[in-house]
Amino acid sequence: AMKHLPYFCRGEVVKGFGRGSKELGIPTANFSEQVVESFPSDISTGIYYGWACVGNGDVHKMVLSIGWNPFYKNIKKSVETHIIHTFKEDFYGEILSIVIMGYIRPERNFDSLEALILAIQEDIEEAKRQLDLPENLKLKEDNFFQLPEGKIMNNH
Repeated sequence: AMKHLPYFCRGEVVKGFGRGSKELGIPTANFSEQVVESFPSDISTGIYYGWACVGNGDVHKMVLSIGWNPFYKNIKKSVETHIIHTFKEDFYGEILSIVIMGYIRPERNFDSLEALILAIQEDIEEAKRQLDLPENLKLKEDNFFQLPEGKIMNNH
């Protein structure tokens, strides 16, 4: 799971399945199929942690799911980023820049929505712990998060 890390990725935020906020209370930003298909094919599915930035905004901790979401039986692989920050509004169409730092656990199915939510909350806590480590903090300031001029959207 680790040979591609840290993995730098950038793409437009598109509408996902609409489950993160509504069913789970855990909003996620979804990448387009093209961005998902550009990921290394041998990167393991599962849950990861890292840094995320919307447009030219602040860099925040994030937790990321790569895979088919067995609980929801997706037929298409998805990459869903939960940014550990409360945003006032949706940011569809914005450019999301992420750096995947490390692996938390494999993808798995759950017996209930409650069990899934509990696991995600544990993943978020693990991500926070890992990202507070000095070796992970240094990439928060990476120049990758500075979008080139002209790429700034919606006054961000």
